[in-house]
Amino acid sequence: MHPNALLDLASDLLRTVLRFDQPADNLVSAFFRQHRALGHRERHTLAETVYTMLRQRLVLQHLAQSGSGALERRLAILAWQGSDTFLRGALGPHEQQWLAQVQQVDRASLPEKLRHNLPDWLATALQAQLGEDFWPLVQALDQPAPLDLRVNTLKAKRDEVQQALAAAGFPGAPTPFSPWGLRLQGKPAVNKLDLFTQGAIEVQDEGSQLLALLTDAKRGEMVVDFCAGAGGKTLALGASMRNTGRLYAFDVSGHRLDALKPRLARSGLSNVYPAQIAHERDERIKRLAGKIDRVLIDAPCSGLGTLRRNPDLKWRQSPKAVEELQAKQAAILASAARLLKPGGRLVYATCSLLQAENEAVVDAFTAERGADFQPLDAGALLQGLKVEGGDSLVSAGHLRLWPHRHQTDGFFAAVWQRR
Repeated sequence: MHPNALLDLASDLLRTVLRFDQPADNLVSAFFRQHRALGHRERHTLAETVYTMLRQRLVLQHLAQSGSGALERRLAILAWQGSDTFLRGALGPHEQQWLAQVQQVDRASLPEKLRHNLPDWLATALQAQLGEDFWPLVQALDQPAPLDLRVNTLKAKRDEVQQALAAAGFPGAPTPFSPWGLRLQGKPAVNKLDLFTQGAIEVQDEGSQLLALLTDAKRGEMVVDFCAGAGGKTLALGASMRNTGRLYAFDVSGHRLDALKPRLARSGLSNVYPAQIAHERDERIKRLAGKIDRVLIDAPCSGLGTLRRNPDLKWRQSPKAVEELQAKQAAILASAARLLKPGGRLVYATCSLLQAENEAVVDAFTAERGADFQPLDAGALLQGLKVEGGDSLVSAGHLRLWPHRHQTDGFFAAVWQRR
């Protein structure tokens, strides 16, 4: 494709994404379906240019002010993630001169707001939580996430899968904390490998794997994944149960549960029962009250722990949205807790960085239901599960994962045992 044509496509795609009316990954996928003739390298350039723009939106919009022509074209030039030589082939003399001048700007001298590239409300909240550790987080969020895989222990062993991936040209390393994980750099297309199609591996961030590990579902138990979504943690729980017992995958979205079906077929699991519920007080929930051994709640949340993968979320969320989510999270936690039998384990988790969605929700539940639910120390649980370095994953007794400290997405989990 001619350089100018690809730059025009990047400008068009940015124009669509910057409306922020839909998730960026959905819009990028839809754009590629409309332009099926694009090759792998062209798709990579377009997608990474968009995500770079979303990560660095404030500073790039500031730098783009000095140029001329369509704003989206200027932003595409500044965020370009393809070949520099290819880009120069699309630029006229004035654009090349302008780009050279912009590249001389010392970004370290710019105001903090342009350097952290976060909305004010989010930056303020994270600075209050992290102090000096705020800037290492900013640097981590500015980088793409690696690709983590979970080995399906029903079908394979991690070292065998690691060797098979290396032989296929996808070298990876064991994840430092999850005993099920392998980490690959970049974005290799593992979904075409026999290991994937035969169910030996699933794409799943190490932090998400640790949530399933912390739930510690065992053989023969009755377990509920309360907000199952597309079922990544459901599959991990089912493997932990060695395909025994009964595992309910509940979600209010039938569309998300539909995405579980092909994954479930690959996994070899037969103990999973997906079910769409109308809300957290659905009749199915009432019928199971007091009967369940383990409940994992990966609650609906802002998703701000996944900004390495979904940088548009920081521009699509708001304090009001977080407040509304907090009320929903509290309602879901209270309802799901009714499922537990005495001695049962309850895990509340989010992929948010914010205390409002994590400690605030958990502390309110413990204050109200502490007579019935005893908080458990996540560090002690991880130690019992032989997770090396598990103490470094815990803050005030809760699992607290940060991209800059643990190289995972941002996750939180609190654990209780029903008295």
